[in-house]
Amino acid sequence: MKILVVEDEPEMLDNMVRSLEEEKYVVETATTFDAASEKIHFYQYDCILLDISLPDGSGLVILEELKKLNATQGVIIVSAKDAVDDKVAGLNLGADDYLPKPFHMAELHARVKSVLRRRKFKGNLFLELNNLKVDPNERTVYVDGELLTLNRKEYDILLYFISNKNRLVSKTALGEHVWGDQIDEADSFDFIYSQIKNLRKKLKEYGAQLEIQAIYGIGYKLLVS
Repeated sequence: MKILVVEDEPEMLDNMVRSLEEEKYVVETATTFDAASEKIHFYQYDCILLDISLPDGSGLVILEELKKLNATQGVIIVSAKDAVDDKVAGLNLGADDYLPKPFHMAELHARVKSVLRRRKFKGNLFLELNNLKVDPNERTVYVDGELLTLNRKEYDILLYFISNKNRLVSKTALGEHVWGDQIDEADSFDFIYSQIKNLRKKLKEYGAQLEIQAIYGIGYKLLVS
């Protein structure tokens, strides 16, 4: 899962990034309004942690831009401004939650998981596709009840495919989501091919009833009947 943290206070930003990365999220950052605006127009995220008070603009305007883009990612406002008007304005503009500073990182993690569960997994604690079951909280995958051992990237790739089942996923979109936004500067996608090859092999060995189909020159599609 990929998260964008929009926060201009260096220490807070560093603490949030380190804590989220320990939870195995891919984390991108923006410290200004302009940087955040550019990010949301060019990249996709599962969740955005958004400070309202940015040095060059308001986070509420970012919410307005997301609404115009018909964005589907979850948004949690994380702000020292705890005014009722700001909270109501943010929620009315499409934010999923409002977390006032200061807060414990454990609470942040719980809020993020809750938003991801609602947005990506329709509120379910587990994802089930045919004979495959995924526990996003524990980052575990089972096929017919047997644990399927995946490395971090293989798991992230599989979860992204499941979130986009039966839809064409470009190599660039997959790379950005699993490896981060700077993937667009990569010379080749050989490292993606290698991870997908290993993932396909493991799924086949365990008898998973789904198929990752390669679409030549474009990307992949997870086929689920």
